[in-house]
Amino acid sequence: MKWPLKRLAELGVVSTGSTPSTTETRFYGGDLPFVTPAELDTGLPVTTATRTLTEEGAAEARPLPEGTVMVCCIGSLGKIGIAGRSVATNQQINSVVFDRNQVWPKYGYYACRLLKPKMECMAPATTLPIISKSKFAELEIPLPPLAEQRRIAEVLDRAEALRAKRRAALAEFDSLTQSLFLDLFGDPAANPKQWPQVRLSDLFAASPIFGTMIPPSVDGGSWLSLRVGNIQDWQLDLSDQKFVELPLNTVERHAVKDGDMLMARAIASQDHLGKAVIVHPGEQKWAFDSHLMRLRFNQSKALPEVIRHLLMTPGGRSLFLKAARRTAVQFNINTKEMAALNVPLPPIALQQEFARRVGAVEKLKQAQRAALAEQDALFATLQHRAFRGEL
Repeated sequence: MKWPLKRLAELGVVSTGSTPSTTETRFYGGDLPFVTPAELDTGLPVTTATRTLTEEGAAEARPLPEGTVMVCCIGSLGKIGIAGRSVATNQQINSVVFDRNQVWPKYGYYACRLLKPKMECMAPATTLPIISKSKFAELEIPLPPLAEQRRIAEVLDRAEALRAKRRAALAEFDSLTQSLFLDLFGDPAANPKQWPQVRLSDLFAASPIFGTMIPPSVDGGSWLSLRVGNIQDWQLDLSDQKFVELPLNTVERHAVKDGDMLMARAIASQDHLGKAVIVHPGEQKWAFDSHLMRLRFNQSKALPEVIRHLLMTPGGRSLFLKAARRTAVQFNINTKEMAALNVPLPPIALQQEFARRVGAVEKLKQAQRAALAEQDALFATLQHRAFRGEL
């Protein structure tokens, strides 16, 4: 069944979030969740956020009602969430408050999830993909009768609940590795076990470096180009692959080897700055782009997995963010700032014990990821059938 297509602008009020001045500290620390792209794409209604706004801050940021559909339009295009209570959003997010006489909000949420490919095609070829509010408002979704919208939303909700349980299980494994780290090494900021403080520059096998500035494309060359978007929740995600052809004289500079750590070093969201993965390309040809930094450690001194987990802890994160900077459009850290970072360094034998335990947990996580990938594929099929009127 083919339903009419309607522009988002016809179906509700479209708005763009804003960020209260960081110099006005009175704006933060209240009760209103201040949603950033980090809180999107969980599959659950958004009811909490890392930062909250006071009543004064909320007045500036313009609160949105429960049921608002929020879509990231700067940076990680297409990340989406639905408000489970009154919230405010930052300027990376465009929101739709649907007219409930036309659109059941949960249906609108699922319909907007299908807009990501269109948004990626619409974005100008710049280092930071952006979809303006006006362009976003012109995007179209299919509009069946309200009763059918509710039925579709209920079917997809049941399928989404199964995926949410699987994601929750994966999150528990992440909590386990964090607990293992803190149990063995202690909080990196407090350093209760009095490990020696070492500059990262003393632990490198090669100086840190930014990636290639050659733009990648779907059929751009023989080297897989790893980008910020390939780092999701501190994991390597290769579902979106683009390629580049590296000039011969840049291969050593911009190729990655087993055990290299790749870190997001320039990005619009502070929440994503510093997120890192350990890569193992084996015999495959992998490169990395200029928004990532490559860290190659001397593994007789420091295991990259230990440094990665150190940066994942709240204490390690605080140490890292003290070295970072903010420009008008991005959060950044450069190679000198990263090399100068001081971290507590446990003995290599203890690091190896941690790596052994994490490896055991990782095997369990791989099984969960495989099951989640299967559920994701089934959900995608179900979703496309729903919007073709085939449920």
